[in-house]
Amino acid sequence: MYDGRLWGRCQIIIALNHIGEVVDTAKKHRFLDEAGDTTFYGKGRLPIIGNDGVSNCFILGMLKINEPLPLVRARILALQAHIASDAYFLNVPSIVKKSRKNGYFLHAKDDLPEVRKMFFDMIRSIDCSFEAVVARKVPLLYERKHNGREAEMYADLLSHLLKDKLSGHEHLVMNISHRGKCTTNANLQKGLDKGVGRAKRYAPTSDNGCKVVFNVQSPLTEPLLNISDYFCWALQRVFERGEVRFYEALCDKIALVHDLYDESGDGSGGNLYRRNGKKLTEANCLVRK
Repeated sequence: MYDGRLWGRCQIIIALNHIGEVVDTAKKHRFLDEAGDTTFYGKGRLPIIGNDGVSNCFILGMLKINEPLPLVRARILALQAHIASDAYFLNVPSIVKKSRKNGYFLHAKDDLPEVRKMFFDMIRSIDCSFEAVVARKVPLLYERKHNGREAEMYADLLSHLLKDKLSGHEHLVMNISHRGKCTTNANLQKGLDKGVGRAKRYAPTSDNGCKVVFNVQSPLTEPLLNISDYFCWALQRVFERGEVRFYEALCDKIALVHDLYDESGDGSGGNLYRRNGKKLTEANCLVRK
């Protein structure tokens, strides 16, 4: 059985009189990952949205952790090591393959239900908050708004996550899961520039001088991205399958979900879902049954 107390040994790496400083450092970091894909077309440029293996939406999420990052990171590493060595998971293909290639890491889409439960329980014990932007895949909008380019779509979603983070912070580090052309320096800067533009339109008198640094990483080297991955996956299950139990397990930590292209409301914030307000339900599923 996994003994959650083991991770506590990592506390020796941080002197108690430095805890406040480490927590303050954590406040400057965000961890971004995504769920779904940006595929719109198949052969002959025909729309294949919702076909087998093609998602109906793309989700970009941002995690904030309010605890010393080294401690949370050590807890995840300890859990991953336990899973990789536990006889109960012996010869499980998804675990063996990762372990042999680059080392086992948590990834919601690939993980067994038992593994997901273990990590969900850990996430629920962490002081953190999460927010996400959900982009329904609408071909006409994709062509008009993003010029049919996935990198532009990604940059636009990033701008929505950044627009209200640029005032009140002097410095922020965006730790972002690598995603090809979407996470090049130029495209991330484009997202930041759009975020600054949005911030100025919504709050012209605010100081938006926050210095943002992008740090593109892999879940192999930054296990804290695994938490963001699980949040994104939980939201994806709502929008793709109408399955709300994973979202419900984490909803008290999900500060905001912006269903960006939902035009079914009256424009008065009906596409905003907050932990202290309207919640996502099965009705948010994009697949009509």
